[in-house]
Amino acid sequence: MQITRTLIVDDNAVFRQCLREFLASEPDIEVVGEAADGHKAILKAREFQPDVVLMDVTMPGTNGLDATRQLKQEMPEVKVIIVSLLDVVHYRKAARASGANGYVVKGSLIEELVPAIRRAVGGVLTSGGEVGH
Repeated sequence: MQITRTLIVDDNAVFRQCLREFLASEPDIEVVGEAADGHKAILKAREFQPDVVLMDVTMPGTNGLDATRQLKQEMPEVKVIIVSLLDVVHYRKAARASGANGYVVKGSLIEELVPAIRRAVGGVLTSGGEVGH
C-alpha cells in the first residue's frame, strides 16, 4: 500500500489538530506536517515533500490561492486540495485557476476529504466532484 504524505495548512490550530486526528485513522494517509499560513506552507512543502497539501483559502499573510499558485510552480507534482468553509463558485473557479487539484467544503469533510485525497493522488480533479462546479 502506498502512503500519501499530507501537509495540513490552516490558520486555525484546533482545526488542524482535528484534521490530523481524523486522518490518523486512515492507513494510507500520513500527516507529515502543518502550517498556519501560505508562506509557511511553501516552506513546509519544501521541507517535507508531501504528496498532497490540504490548503485553506483565507489565511493571514499569503492566502491559500496564492500559496497554491506558488507551490504548483515550484512542485507541480504536489497535489493541492483547497479546503474552504464556503461553497462558493468564485472560490471554486479561483481554486482551479491557481492550479488546485480539488476543492472540499469543510462542512463535508467527513464524507468527502479522504476520497478527495485518494482521487487527487490518482490524478482526478476533486471536490466531491470537480474543482470548477
